[in-house]
Amino acid sequence: MYRLLVVFLIFLSFFQISYGQTNTVADLKVQGNKRIKSSFIKHISDLKSGAVLDSIILDQDIIRLKRLPAVSHAYYQVFETEGNAYNVFYNVLENYTLIPNVNLYTTNDDEFAYRIGLYEFNTLGRNITFGGFYQKDIFDSYGINFRAPFLFNNHIGLALNFQDLTTQEPVFLSEGTADYRYNNTSFEVLALYSFNFKHRIEAGVTFFNEDYEYLRGATNPSVPQDFNVDKNLVKGIYEYNALDYYYQYISGIKSTFNFQYVTSSDETLPDFFIGWNDFQYFLRFRKSGTDKNDPESYGKGNLATRLRIGFATNDDSPFAPFSVDNNLTIRGVGNTIDRGTGAIILNAEYRYTLLDEDWCAIQSNVFIDAGSWRNPGGDFGDFGDTQNFRVYPGIGARFIHKKIFNATFRIDYGVGITPDATSGFVFGIGQYF
Repeated sequence: MYRLLVVFLIFLSFFQISYGQTNTVADLKVQGNKRIKSSFIKHISDLKSGAVLDSIILDQDIIRLKRLPAVSHAYYQVFETEGNAYNVFYNVLENYTLIPNVNLYTTNDDEFAYRIGLYEFNTLGRNITFGGFYQKDIFDSYGINFRAPFLFNNHIGLALNFQDLTTQEPVFLSEGTADYRYNNTSFEVLALYSFNFKHRIEAGVTFFNEDYEYLRGATNPSVPQDFNVDKNLVKGIYEYNALDYYYQYISGIKSTFNFQYVTSSDETLPDFFIGWNDFQYFLRFRKSGTDKNDPESYGKGNLATRLRIGFATNDDSPFAPFSVDNNLTIRGVGNTIDRGTGAIILNAEYRYTLLDEDWCAIQSNVFIDAGSWRNPGGDFGDFGDTQNFRVYPGIGARFIHKKIFNATFRIDYGVGITPDATSGFVFGIGQYF
C-alpha cells in the first residue's frame, strides 16, 4: 500500500510539472501590415492570446492569411518570454488591392469583346471586396459587387451583387442559327459561412429578369422571337479548399460544387436545375530528399488542372444553360459556339517561371483544353459525338506583379485540332483558372 501511494504521488508530481510546463501564447502581434488592420488579422486567426501554442494552428493561420487578397506573403516567428509563455509574430507582406480588371477576347472570325472594371479587395482594411465592371460585347453591360466574408465574425459574411448584362447570343435551331439580343437584370443576396479552415458554404437567392429579342437568322414557329420573363433562383455552393500559395506558385486541391434551382413566372417556361463541380489540382515539383517547407527545394514549374462536370434539366430548348465559350471553358473556340444541358471540360496547363524577381515574374504556359457536352434533350452518348467534342492545345504567357493582388496579365492562343475548329487569342487579368 505504501509503495502504491509513493507511485501515485510521483505520477501526480510529474503530471503537475508537465502541465505547468505547457507552452502558452502570451501575445499575438502583427507586423509589416500597413492597410490591412491588425485587429482584423487577429479576428480571423485561430491562435489567441492565452491559448496553447500549437504549430498546426500557426501553419493554418499563415495559409489562411496568404489566401487573402491583401496579403502577398506571410510567415510567423515565435519568441520565448517568461514561464513557458511565448510571443508570436505574424509577419505580413501586403499586396496593392485597388485593382483594374480587364478581359479581352477575340477569334479569327474578327469577334471582339471586352470587360473592364475596378475593384478594391481590402475595403476598410477588412478584406471586403467592392467594385464594379463595364462590358462591351456588341451591347453595353455593367455590374456592382460587394463581398465581405468576415463581416459579422470569423465565420459569417455577406455578399450582394447587381448586374445588367446584355449580349448577343446564338440560338441553335434545327433550321439553323439565330441571333438574339439577350438581357439579364439581376439582384443577388448570399450568406457566407466558413465551417473551418478548409470548408465553407454560400447560400442565397437571386431575383432576375430575362429578355430575349430576335435579331436575325433562322426561325422556328415553336420558338418565340421575343419574350420577357421574371425568374427566381435559389443557389447553394460548397467549397473544399486545401490550396497553399507561395507567390505565383500553387499546390494542393480545391473542389467547388454549385447548385441552382430556377423558377419562372411564365408557366410556358418550366422550372429547372443546374449543377456543376469544379475540381482543381495543382502540383509543384520538389527535389527528392528535400524539406517540403523549404521554398528552395522546389523547381520553377507548376502543373495546374481543372475538371468541370455539370448537368442541368434536360429540356429540349435552344436556350440551354451550358455554353462552350472562348473566355470561360475552352481557349480559342470562339464566343459561345454551342449550348448544352450537360458539360465535361478539362483544362490542363504547365506554367514555368522564366523570370522571378522580388516584385515581378514572367511565366510561360503550355496548355490543352478539351471538352464535350450533351445536346438539349439528348442523352449521354452526345458526349462521345465528334460534332460535340473539342480539343484545343495552345501556348501562352503570364506577366505577374507580385505586389499587386491578382496582377497576372495573361495572353493565350488556342488552336483547335478537332473537325471544323477555329483558333484565337484570349487576353485577361488573373490566371485562366
